[in-house]
Amino acid sequence: MKTLKLGFVLICTLVINQGIAQEITKLPEPDKTGGKPLMQVLNERQSSRDFIDKDLTRQQLSDLLWAAYGINRPDAGKHTIPTSRNVQDMEIYVTTKDGAFLYLPKEHALQKVLDNDIRELTGKQDFVKVAAVNLVYVSDFSKAGNGSDEVKTMTAATHCGFIGQNVYLYCASEGLISVFRAYIDNAEIAKVLNLSETKHVIYCQTVGYSK
Repeated sequence: MKTLKLGFVLICTLVINQGIAQEITKLPEPDKTGGKPLMQVLNERQSSRDFIDKDLTRQQLSDLLWAAYGINRPDAGKHTIPTSRNVQDMEIYVTTKDGAFLYLPKEHALQKVLDNDIRELTGKQDFVKVAAVNLVYVSDFSKAGNGSDEVKTMTAATHCGFIGQNVYLYCASEGLISVFRAYIDNAEIAKVLNLSETKHVIYCQTVGYSK
């Protein structure tokens, strides 16, 4: 009887998780015409850790993710950042109070992967728990060729740098704050997100409103 109950619970869990994984939400079209002049946002770009508990609008989230890693050349399927040999190994996971989501650049949509708030697990500083968004930058090493993991990690870190700077510039233009973070438990984040063995958490970045 206990075995039957356990089997039923496992089946229900699988069904629930499958339902969450299939939940895809289209983002608003990104606004590609606004923003401050480039030289101004370069001058205003900075790291800040003084976040308040205030959500981004859906339009802000849309614009943020497109700036970070969106498709800017649809015919070629290329992104707002370069990747070595165009391997396009990067994935962005978005954690908010509403759960964890995978950004789908081609669809410009979010796919829910977790239904609970895991912001606290994305870093070792207290502010990650209250900031609107914590971005988790993941590299799929299976797309990165036959080099060593050391080389793949170095290359992925460079790709993260491109993404991180795009995020910083968007935040400077939008009046938001951000900080790029390496003080994280990479393995724990990968475990919580249920990443496959080929996918590696490289860095995180926090975005939100200032105090």
